[in-house]
Amino acid sequence: MFMPPLSPTRRWLVLVLVSSALFLIVVDMTVLYTALPRLTAALEASAVESLWIVNTYGLVVAGLLPGTGTLGDRLGPKPLFLLGLVVFGLASLLAAFAPSPALLIGARACLAVGAALMMPATLSIIRHTFTDERERALAIGVWSAVASGGAMLGPVLGGLLLEEFWWGSVFLINVPIVLLVLLPALTLVPRVAPCSDRPWDGMGSGLILITLVALTYALKEASRPVPSGTAALVALAIGGLAGVVFVRRQARQASPLIDFGLFRHTAFAGGVLGAVVASIALIGAEYLFVQHVQLVGGLSPLEAALLLLPLPLASLVAGPVAGLGVTRWGSERVLIVALALCALGSAGLGLLHGRAEAGTLVSLTLLGLGFGAAATGASSAILANAPPSRAGMAASIEEVSYELGGALGVALLGCLLSVLYAAALILPPEVPVVARESLDDALRVAAGLPDGDALVEAARLAFDRAFSIVMLSATALLGGTVLVLTHWTLRK
Repeated sequence: MFMPPLSPTRRWLVLVLVSSALFLIVVDMTVLYTALPRLTAALEASAVESLWIVNTYGLVVAGLLPGTGTLGDRLGPKPLFLLGLVVFGLASLLAAFAPSPALLIGARACLAVGAALMMPATLSIIRHTFTDERERALAIGVWSAVASGGAMLGPVLGGLLLEEFWWGSVFLINVPIVLLVLLPALTLVPRVAPCSDRPWDGMGSGLILITLVALTYALKEASRPVPSGTAALVALAIGGLAGVVFVRRQARQASPLIDFGLFRHTAFAGGVLGAVVASIALIGAEYLFVQHVQLVGGLSPLEAALLLLPLPLASLVAGPVAGLGVTRWGSERVLIVALALCALGSAGLGLLHGRAEAGTLVSLTLLGLGFGAAATGASSAILANAPPSRAGMAASIEEVSYELGGALGVALLGCLLSVLYAAALILPPEVPVVARESLDDALRVAAGLPDGDALVEAARLAFDRAFSIVMLSATALLGGTVLVLTHWTLRK
């Protein structure tokens, strides 16, 4: 259906509204990083509960995105955008005042539902609002900048809020922003005619979510100091079965959520691999680094946030520069160089943290430059190597790649840190074994012991050693990906 062009003022106001909503979505992926030590202490959350508090959001968003993208086509982007805002606002209130870890995890899942409803709708609204190609390119550029920069600014925003307020403020701040966006969006955002004949595979979307949550649960359970082998194996079996059913179901669908035939093109597959691995390294490193400098280094949330600033600033600079490089050298070469920079930054964090402040700042800068360039190279490779008939699906796969990579970064690197920390911490018989669960638990146990300082020192040393090994493991993952992508590029 033809939609008459909107006035210039209304077009740019719509961009402000959807960009504000997008900022909330991506910031919530990382805003808890600086708040987590205080939140964990206030709610007395275990190490596994803390990981779920952080990780639930990314997992649910990644699981629902393919389905909500096609649902938006079927119902129209405006209803989903408005519904997502309402869900996100109510879930923010619930999260801000959650009295227990379980309720906070549930609230984070509800936040993710709202985010998954809104995220594809924001880009679809922009595409329908801006009919002029040059204006649309600028609007999508703004959307991309908000999407890439918001996640890295999350810990900074969290640190600023915690300087004056309690941990729930990182969620409560969402509510007035949601209201400021929701009310004008009711009238300003254009209504697009839905494609009622577009099929929606709700079961397929549910299978993705079950797969991700079950496999992550198995990973977390297996990484505990005293794991339940039965629970881990059952979760692994459920996740594996759901994943197999999903892949087979997609192969039979006339309009699948994900066409796995796209991955036969090595450039497309390389873009997805690069996006996932870069996000694992960046989000995982950001999450663990902020915990390290607070729990081991003794920095306040604000000090930790300011120390992290080179990361988002470098990424914002690298993105546009890498865009110029893509036109000259190609997306695959840019992606390879970008991941190599990420590997250098990760290695620097593993070797130099706590020893040389200048080295830490340089490492964070390299990691930020690498991720900013990797995001540009990976996105270009994904979108440029999909047929026009699969452009929407390719965009959905691109979004899922970053969300899934971020969730995996917290899950994989966080669980590896837990295993290494527990192995490195030697406890005397009189100290409760719960101190092995996490450094937060060890600090709580130490507060009740007459000679707690010795436990604090031993726990911090174990965490420090574990952090170094995890960062070097991330370096190995990045280096291996560079070798794979180089082989694929040279083979063409």
